[in-house]
Amino acid sequence: MQSASHPKIILILGSAPDVVRARQWQRAPFHEIVAINNAWRVRDDWDHLVHAGDFPAAVMPAQELMRQRSVHSAADYVPAQNAYGGFVYAGATMSLTTAYWALHALKPDVLAFLGCDMNYDSAGPTHFYGYGNRDPLRPDVTLQNLEAKTGRLLVSAARQGCLCVNLSHLETSRLVFPRVDIGRLKDWSLADVQTRLAGLLQRIDKTKLQRAENTERTLGYYFPTGEYWLFLDEIDGNQLQSLDSLWLAALGQSEPNTECGPCDI
Repeated sequence: MQSASHPKIILILGSAPDVVRARQWQRAPFHEIVAINNAWRVRDDWDHLVHAGDFPAAVMPAQELMRQRSVHSAADYVPAQNAYGGFVYAGATMSLTTAYWALHALKPDVLAFLGCDMNYDSAGPTHFYGYGNRDPLRPDVTLQNLEAKTGRLLVSAARQGCLCVNLSHLETSRLVFPRVDIGRLKDWSLADVQTRLAGLLQRIDKTKLQRAENTERTLGYYFPTGEYWLFLDEIDGNQLQSLDSLWLAALGQSEPNTECGPCDI
């Protein structure tokens, strides 16, 4: 049972090569572990698998294992992402989709990410299992600025009382979340999380945040089925670029910045 003094920490595992670091970690301090697509293979104590609609059946976990765990696809994550504004604003890639699902379904105090940096600059394998599809880099109108989309997630989570953190040790990341080392995270109390959340919320430019939210409402790019690609003629990519800039500005950033090495918060 979760202690009132300890935060509910959810670990989200992606498929970047460094996700294998999680194999050495103890289960604590994680309340639940969410795997995205192939990341169910990283460690055997995951609780939830969130997979894309086109995820091949051949690489799914065995049926017996899936019966023992929670497995989710579009029927679950479309309503969850809609609750936070929909795919066009939240960003239609599985790291973001899974995060919004976890926010909606699991109500965490901390969302901790590993293997979700969406950084494919290295010359080696792109995924822990070799070479995979670089989905976040596809030419998609919802993914023009990954930093802005992760910034929107950071703000959305913080206003719900959840802190997003990045456990990666990579030098670069498309995630704008604060970095924290797993050794430090284990020692956090709920009060520690709340203090950091208060600091984050204090730094947000409220005027620019309001402009971003007003712009979303004015544009009205909301498609309840999640099939935004059927309505591309109604979506102005330039308007979305301007919206992305507003989200970054609300966080005090004028340009995307991936050059952020490991640091403690």
